[in-house]
Amino acid sequence: MFDPQQVPVLRVDHHLPTVPAEHLSAAALRARLANPPAWTPELRREPQFSDRAPADAAVLMAIVDRPEPTVLLTQRTDHLSTHSGQVAFAGGKCDPEDAHPAATALREAQEEIGLDPQWVEVLGQLPTYFTGTQFHVTPVVALVDPRHQLEPNPHEVAHVFEVPLAFLMNPAHHRWHEVQFQGQTRQWLSMPYDDAGHLRFIWGATAGMLRNFYRLLSA
Repeated sequence: MFDPQQVPVLRVDHHLPTVPAEHLSAAALRARLANPPAWTPELRREPQFSDRAPADAAVLMAIVDRPEPTVLLTQRTDHLSTHSGQVAFAGGKCDPEDAHPAATALREAQEEIGLDPQWVEVLGQLPTYFTGTQFHVTPVVALVDPRHQLEPNPHEVAHVFEVPLAFLMNPAHHRWHEVQFQGQTRQWLSMPYDDAGHLRFIWGATAGMLRNFYRLLSA
């Protein structure tokens, strides 16, 4: 497996406009998700590099409703069978009893990081993202009350942290990479964030879903 942090940067999207701050408020996000404009997701499907059976999944794109909104992210523990050590949204595979993707995302967020659904307001969802490991992931966009308390599951989550939404919605922080992996050319994004001296290397599917969110907000 390649180390994504060692793959050279092809380009950075300095030429694209940042999402204005007024479009990142809770009211603006509610309005955009309630009545989305015509837009096209940019990243939908990664090259397949796993023989596992496809599985439906959902993640919670949790935006903490602070004066300067942030996105709640996790760093997965190193021993997990898939995506170990990576930065990710809370989420996981859909269970048969889950009524819809939002139910999966809320359940998984409670199991992984102890986020009680009472603090979460679901706004909508983004188009399905197909990972190279055969997960068909529905990103569920939600606002989180800043009074929430978290209790991360140490088996699954090494760290929970927040990244300013404005940082993630600024394409000057969107870096493109390309690598040859298992006979295929794979191109992907990273959005590295300095979290008080700790590098949070946001890349792959998580960065791809955030890029789609940027396309929605900038449409």
